[in-house]
Amino acid sequence: MPKKIVNAEGAAPPGGPYSHAVVAGDFAFLAGACPVLPDGTWVTGGFAEQARAAFTNLATVARAVGGDLSQAVRVGVYLRDFADFAAMNEIYVEFFGTTNLPARTTVPVALDGFDIEIDAVIYLGG
Repeated sequence: MPKKIVNAEGAAPPGGPYSHAVVAGDFAFLAGACPVLPDGTWVTGGFAEQARAAFTNLATVARAVGGDLSQAVRVGVYLRDFADFAAMNEIYVEFFGTTNLPARTTVPVALDGFDIEIDAVIYLGG
């Protein structure tokens, strides 16, 4: 099965040697989205502002592969401080709603310079 590399116009540029997404078959694997603006500057401010920027980047990449976040089957959320879990859940609902939710893992990790990173797998099939 051939894979298709996708780099999304309007999303934050990759911060290293990786693609925004890889489409393989009916699935798109979206790389970690961080709170970075499309011009490459990091979002400053509190957790909520950073989280919305990261989710917006993820949504932009989902559109670039021909889908949207409603087609997510798995989401990974990485938090610098697990005390932000409740705030993340509130913002998560803004982007994913409250029904037909994907599987999700949320873990605390050592992030350098930002508070949240999010990745996802999107199902593009019928």
